Amino acid sequence: MRPTTMNRIVLAASLLLGLCLPAAAQYSAPPNTGNSFKDTSMLKPPAGAKVAIIKFEDLECPACAHAFPIVHEAADRYKIPIVRYDFPLRMHIWSRDAAITARYLQDKVSPQVADEFRGAVFAAQNSIASKDDLAAFTRRFFQSHKLNEPFVIDPAGRFSAEVNADYTLGERIGISQTPTIWVVSQKNWVQVTDMNQLYATIDNMESQVAQNTPGKTASNSKLKHPSTVQR
Repeated sequence: MRPTTMNRIVLAASLLLGLCLPAAAQYSAPPNTGNSFKDTSMLKPPAGAKVAIIKFEDLECPACAHAFPIVHEAADRYKIPIVRYDFPLRMHIWSRDAAITARYLQDKVSPQVADEFRGAVFAAQNSIASKDDLAAFTRRFFQSHKLNEPFVIDPAGRFSAEVNADYTLGERIGISQTPTIWVVSQKNWVQVTDMNQLYATIDNMESQVAQNTPGKTASNSKLKHPSTVQR
């Protein structure tokens, strides 16, 4: 049956409406390089921030080691928070234990020391081939920071449960690799697959936020929140 004139008008209107509506917030930098995710409802900046970096990392992952200083330098430059999640891949031998130690340091010592531990682990990745190597590295880290290392880091399983919760969240999102990094606003997100694109992605996101905030500039430099969100 041939379409009627009315049907053609309705079809044309529908196509035009589709062009006018924003696409689902699933973008990547560079374009067409990102992953498909199952649930992105949690990809939002923390309270008080307009733009943030969200990352899922594995302390035994070489690509995560490469991304770590770049992400932190960008957060410091733009004065935006990092929301970090642990996603220790099952094939890795010691990354989960390292994440648990980092959680212990975050809670029992300070978030700054925990970040130093993560950075030090990334820098020493090539010399850590086993859980015994990690234990020796951890002992030296505690000694260099004049800290008393407990005989058992996580006797009640609290920090293990936190790492497990992060992993479960990653599975809910549909993460398939580490690091997985996004630049997010309250209305949008962009997965960054090339770290060379991180700064440009933040610039673009802040520009979008500024355009939707009357009387505000694109800079987030005056926000008074920490550069890293500790969970």
